[in-house]
Amino acid sequence: MLYHFTRLIVKLGTEFLCRIDAPNLDAIPKKGPLIVITNHTGQLEVPVFFGQLATRPITGWAKVESWDNAFLRWLFNLWGLIPVRRGEADTSALRMAMKALEEGYIFGIAPEGTRNKTGRLKRAHPGAVMLAVHSGAPILPVAHWGGENFLRNLRNLRRTDFHIRVGKPFKLNLDGVRVTRDVRQQIADEMMLRIAELLPAEYRGEYANVPLPERPFTRVVEWS
Repeated sequence: MLYHFTRLIVKLGTEFLCRIDAPNLDAIPKKGPLIVITNHTGQLEVPVFFGQLATRPITGWAKVESWDNAFLRWLFNLWGLIPVRRGEADTSALRMAMKALEEGYIFGIAPEGTRNKTGRLKRAHPGAVMLAVHSGAPILPVAHWGGENFLRNLRNLRRTDFHIRVGKPFKLNLDGVRVTRDVRQQIADEMMLRIAELLPAEYRGEYANVPLPERPFTRVVEWS
């Protein structure tokens, strides 16, 4: 009950503070394992997605240092987030993520690995693809913009226009491919390209001048 009450408060709070523009959010399937990849400004997307996707259990990784804060520890445990040690191969966090997918969760990943404060995309980190490689779960790009203005708008007592766009689902195409670090980086870049194409051009950052059709390691799929 506390989990659902918290989600309701978060949903109402974000809708009060923001004008949420999400015309195709219903494209997200109602059940089944799913990896959602998104860009990461770090201010608003987590509570907005948590509130808007109320019909699906959601989890993701959060840096283990967050559990040092008593409030975040309580909140993240309530939400079922998984602590991860950044900068190393955290096999425990990977196993917990795999288990969540097997139980039908949406698992959120930000391939950038760290937040971009301007809203413009940073280069993806290769470690972001390991869950997709090991799980074989479908991947759905979800892009957002406008949240980077939230704190400034809040100080000026203005609501924030928060835009969300959902792309097409895809899976990795790795038949016979040895997944080296370089290949992981290429896959991560392809993931970011699929996010970039959903964003206005001024938000594409590191991927602004990358040819969007070049995606040998990912292929669009239809929902079963």
